[in-house]
Amino acid sequence: MASDAPQHAARPLAAIILAAGKGTRMNSDLPKVVHPVGGRAMVCAVVDACLDAGCSRIVVVVGYKQELVREALAAYGDTVEFAVQGEQLGTGHAVRCAEDAFKEADDSDVFVLCGDGPLIRSETLATLLATHRGTSAAATVATSVIDDPDGYGRVVRDASGAFERIVEQKNATPDELKINEINPSYYCFDAGALFETLRRVERNPETGEYYVTDVPAMLREGGQRVEVLDAVPAEDVLSINTPEHLATVDRIFRSRRSPAQEAR
Repeated sequence: MASDAPQHAARPLAAIILAAGKGTRMNSDLPKVVHPVGGRAMVCAVVDACLDAGCSRIVVVVGYKQELVREALAAYGDTVEFAVQGEQLGTGHAVRCAEDAFKEADDSDVFVLCGDGPLIRSETLATLLATHRGTSAAATVATSVIDDPDGYGRVVRDASGAFERIVEQKNATPDELKINEINPSYYCFDAGALFETLRRVERNPETGEYYVTDVPAMLREGGQRVEVLDAVPAEDVLSINTPEHLATVDRIFRSRRSPAQEAR
């Protein structure tokens, strides 16, 4: 096993950040991810966390008013690439829109994250990656345990405590709704396994969308290793769906910065 470690650690690391949505409850025509947190578009905090965690490539999936997202990320230069989701057909479809960027990179590890989660920490991503690589998993899901899981997908484990599946709230049974371990959308995948499985994901019968949350369960059912770990601090999963949420997250984000950082 020890001889495999250096080779595995040398795999390229990339990130796919989903940033194509509008955010209809924000009372604004701006794409949600360009609303400011800490004085910059919130998606910048996600990009920074990925860079700090060691990503050499970042692919941002854009859609609604994409020119504004591109402008917000222009300072990153060639480090940030873009893929376009022309139609909003769910998270699975959004990730597939980035597939062309990985045609020659099937041996990569890739984070899949949401651009509207600026409280993400690079330390959490490092833990996620270390678990993923240390177990040679095809997929690793970082979860959070929170007091009020309403609105989030639940993480279902089997009798032994191993990952079984992620169930969206609208599809959950009454017992599953009682689960407090939720999916904050922090994933690490083997890129080849991710895209091969996404091609087989079917539309959700209730919403007509394709969900990336189906991928880990499909990998597990196919005999591949899926790891899950409670690694995301509850504070970090605060959703930004309204201007009030934005103000709360901005306050938390600024409280974490040093006076020198805040003065910039």
